[in-house]
Amino acid sequence: MWKDRFRNIFGEPSDAVSVPKPVTRRPVAKSSSAANGTSQSITRHSSGAEQFFKSLRTDETLSILDLGGASQANISFITDLGHRLSSEDILGTMDQCFGDGDFLENQAVASRAQRFLDQILNFPEGHFDAALVWDTFQFLLPPLLDQVIDRMMKVVRPGGLMLAFFSSNEKITSMPMYNYRIQDAKTLLLAPRNMSRQIQYFNNRTLERLFHEAQSVKFFLSRDHLREVIVRR
Repeated sequence: MWKDRFRNIFGEPSDAVSVPKPVTRRPVAKSSSAANGTSQSITRHSSGAEQFFKSLRTDETLSILDLGGASQANISFITDLGHRLSSEDILGTMDQCFGDGDFLENQAVASRAQRFLDQILNFPEGHFDAALVWDTFQFLLPPLLDQVIDRMMKVVRPGGLMLAFFSSNEKITSMPMYNYRIQDAKTLLLAPRNMSRQIQYFNNRTLERLFHEAQSVKFFLSRDHLREVIVRR
């Protein structure tokens, strides 16, 4: 069973143990970097993605959720593995609900937060075997973040996996939002779509508390200050 395969691959919870290779940058347009963000697409090796996708190599047909919106590259990669992919653009919904004004202050407005929640993750409980969260969670303020994670934990089956990314750079004040496109089982293309103020610093302890209901949380800390996390529901 795929659940047993997940357990064999990931074992028990552990702290950061892997350091991916340095990223390489591929220009999209001539532009300067701003506040440690970038206007360039980034091709990067991802140890977290490599291990996540390794777990999907099974004869069973799995149902995967991609929170980065529809992408032909991602659809092709997942379907070539023999699985089904559903897509939802969480960052796009954030922009619709909170983008007209102060992005962070708007998240604290109850009516806007409820509008956002009404539009996302409307799936039956335990509908997905795994989820590609990417970096979407790091742009949400508590308590909205906690509500979204609670909903995420419900739509992923027990034993299922989630792949999420969080900035590990304490010094930055703003950060880019990316579209994540799968190039191969260990390589991602990150295309910038917007900038946001950094909301909070997510260290290992913070993330363990955030996913306290999960069976395990595994970390991969990279040289480019991106903390990759695999959560086992």
